[in-house]
Amino acid sequence: MAVVNGCLEQVQLASHRLLIVDDDPELRTFLRGELEFEGYTCVEAANGQQALQLIRGASLDLVLLDWSLPDFSGVELCRRLRQINQPTPVMMLTAHDDVRERVEALDSGADDYLTKPFSLEELLARVRALLRRSSINPSQPEVFWLSDLEVRPGSREVFRNDEVINLTVKEFDLLLLLIREPNRVHERASLYAALWGAQVVGDDNVLDVYVRHLRRKIERTGEPTLIQTVRGVGFMLKLGDPKA
Repeated sequence: MAVVNGCLEQVQLASHRLLIVDDDPELRTFLRGELEFEGYTCVEAANGQQALQLIRGASLDLVLLDWSLPDFSGVELCRRLRQINQPTPVMMLTAHDDVRERVEALDSGADDYLTKPFSLEELLARVRALLRRSSINPSQPEVFWLSDLEVRPGSREVFRNDEVINLTVKEFDLLLLLIREPNRVHERASLYAALWGAQVVGDDNVLDVYVRHLRRKIERTGEPTLIQTVRGVGFMLKLGDPKA
């Protein structure tokens, strides 16, 4: 039975098609070899234009995207994909390790972020996590409400007092996690796992930055606060005292 399960797993992995975008041919060759050994099908692009053509013309399950490309940055490529509502998961691979740069990558629409040099084991684990998350498509209600805050998952729109609030990809994902279960404390670890698919994302500052940005956009002076901090645990969406 173990052998049969192994074969089934191999067949499942083989159905996943990955795009490797990097201007370093040696790294592309290495990643392709290791990923294909694990059962994935891989295609390659050496720059952003090639990547855009492949993404538009092929069915892909995941993009491994280098930050620094010869024509335009991986961040810019990711923004272009999200602007045209391209949902393919993206993992950013980069030597940049500053919190602000992590936030920039995630704000552009990247689903995960891995700093070079990285271990092959961690890369493979994160690939598996992203593919698992992207294969899950739970049914969602048309609209979530909390008082005068309205969140529409289908169109990814947010309103407060009928005023449109523009959020980045990750800000929306965070708000959706919180409003699905209002008045419930969401632990930091569970938010990390849901948003980035790994318990080793690292710096807590990344989550704090997103919470701060989200508060700035959805909470107004004189109106009840919405995101509450539960010290030592995490965050919850609940009506609070008016914002001073």
